Amino acid sequence: MTLTLERDTVTKIRPAAHHELDLVKRLLEAVGLHSGSVTMQGATFWIARRDGESVGVIGLEHGEGASLLRSTAVLPQARGTGVGRALVQSALTLATLRGDRAVYLFSSDAGPFWQRYGFQAVPVSELARALPGVPQVESGQCKGWLHEELAWRKDLEAQA
Repeated sequence: MTLTLERDTVTKIRPAAHHELDLVKRLLEAVGLHSGSVTMQGATFWIARRDGESVGVIGLEHGEGASLLRSTAVLPQARGTGVGRALVQSALTLATLRGDRAVYLFSSDAGPFWQRYGFQAVPVSELARALPGVPQVESGQCKGWLHEELAWRKDLEAQA
């Protein structure tokens, strides 16, 4: 996907290759997000590049009939340009094409951002039941932070 977001500025969104795990983690760490449970196993990540520089990332961990949107990060110099929106749309499109009924995510401080995309707050226990084997849920259960999170869900329309 290629977007022209500002005059003479082109942003490209592309799937991250398995060998780019370190790049994914560096983008997350650059905005203060944890990357310890990030894995390419059972997940798809996208990288946004703007003027030749990697400026954003988003991931989708795949479950059975649902996915977990995770690791959404846009570097400060690219915020407000539509990069985040393009990354979210890429992930939601894949979830829909996979046949997922819902997409979940954790977010303690970005609720208003996610509500713009139709996400609604749900109990963390619902998310954990819907996606028991995905890395971020397993990490939260093992490390004890899961109960401190806020969970969100977006229902997806079935494709005919």
